[in-house]
Amino acid sequence: MGEVLHDTYSFYHFSPLLSRLTSAQPLIAEPFMARSVSPLADPSADAAAILRRLGFATLFFAIPMSALFARRAVVILAPLAVILLVLAAALDGSAKHLGQKLGAVVTSRGGVAGAVLLLWTVLALIWTPFLSEASERLLNIVAMALMALAGYLALPDRMRSANLYILPVGVGLAALTGMTMALRGSGGFNQDGQSFERGMILLVLLLWPAVTWLHSRGRNLEAMVLAIIVALGALFADDTLALQGLAVGALIFAVTAFSPRFGTRLTALAMAGLLLFAPALPFLLKPLAESLLGAKAPLVASLETWRLVVLDDPLRLITGHGLETSLRGRLHGLVPPAAPHGILFEVWYELGLVGAVAGAVLLYRSVLGAGGHRPILGPGIVAAFATAFALGCSGIGTAQVWWFTALVVVVLVFVAIERGQFRTKRPKAILRPIR
Repeated sequence: MGEVLHDTYSFYHFSPLLSRLTSAQPLIAEPFMARSVSPLADPSADAAAILRRLGFATLFFAIPMSALFARRAVVILAPLAVILLVLAAALDGSAKHLGQKLGAVVTSRGGVAGAVLLLWTVLALIWTPFLSEASERLLNIVAMALMALAGYLALPDRMRSANLYILPVGVGLAALTGMTMALRGSGGFNQDGQSFERGMILLVLLLWPAVTWLHSRGRNLEAMVLAIIVALGALFADDTLALQGLAVGALIFAVTAFSPRFGTRLTALAMAGLLLFAPALPFLLKPLAESLLGAKAPLVASLETWRLVVLDDPLRLITGHGLETSLRGRLHGLVPPAAPHGILFEVWYELGLVGAVAGAVLLYRSVLGAGGHRPILGPGIVAAFATAFALGCSGIGTAQVWWFTALVVVVLVFVAIERGQFRTKRPKAILRPIR
């Protein structure tokens, strides 16, 4: 059989040369003839492919790596990545049905709740005592929302696996780099280590889309190794926020993987319920905290301050004190220094009942829609929601631009992963004998 295959290969390989030798045309004429350009070549498509690859490399690799060294790396690189994706979509026309996609986002229940929240935030500028600072923050929020929409519309309907595999590589290398920095004691070489802490928080958020992608490709061992590497990197960080958020996300991931419906609804109800009934927490938790930690514990003092803020002006629970008052009020003596940090206190203090209800509906509908038509993506998306919400409740600066940008990056990465699920199995090569 081997001799037959060898003879067959030799015949097909040398038959064009034999035909040329037996013909009347000279063999030396063709090398000096100019070759015509293939009519199938499309320079714009090639340029779009290069721009798209650069955009995904920036989004999946450059952002997690550079966030460990520069505080505002994600703020600078994320818009650059979106611009590259938009230019690529404009060149090859891969972004189709833009009106239909945009309409589906805006008219959904979560989209309507987000629009109400944004409108109420604009109205909150009327009664805020810090108009210039609040206006700047609102412009940042609008810019991040527009960037998210632009990136969402620019992503192709079908993602190449080669582009998505950049994500776990970037997250893994960044985690290893972070561990090396922590072991060598160079984590705080700039800005009192804030770059390193922010980078680890970003890695914890990006871990879930990376694990989700690997899990969807059947690479569970690689996903587990990646999770262990990121967990070790978070363990070496001086601040425990990243490790706390990762622990909450891991718990929700396990519950949702075991029971997708129960885990999704539990996370949605917990997040929406905590935000909606946040003013009742100081009254419920203060006695418990006193019995466990003592009356002089910082947590008890924070809960007591929150309780006094609620009782001092109950009517403000409806409208809020205005945008940016939670942060700026501490600097000007309007908010007690012992007041808690975190999204639960800040949303109610700044936007009141209307903002809290709109935010709760937005969270609830977003979590319930996790995974879309791909249930295999559900645990990772729900875990990312839980991690981000836990970090927001733990006192991270949710009003800062880098936090909004990090959330936009995570959303765009999950959208790209969802659009990379069009093929579930690789085609198998079938070898047939030559007869």
